[in-house]
Amino acid sequence: MNLEVFFEEKDLDIQCYDIEIDGWTHIITTDVVIEKILSTKGDERAKISNILLQLDICNGDIHHFLRHLAKAIAVQYHSNSMLAK
Repeated sequence: MNLEVFFEEKDLDIQCYDIEIDGWTHIITTDVVIEKILSTKGDERAKISNILLQLDICNGDIHHFLRHLAKAIAVQYHSNSMLAK
């Protein structure tokens, strides 16, 4: 599945995902998550593509999955920020 075309056709509204980690709130928007998805390669991209395809076929909530990915992005960012201190 071509993820660029998928997201163009879905024309998802931009949402803010508020992710709290260790008392810190990270706000990650839909477009940031999509940008990260489009930067993936290989097996990771194939897994994400497969999940999105399944959600699309079942009329699932794409934003629910994007929020899940936003949490992973926030965890990674938070971990990196804590290491830099």
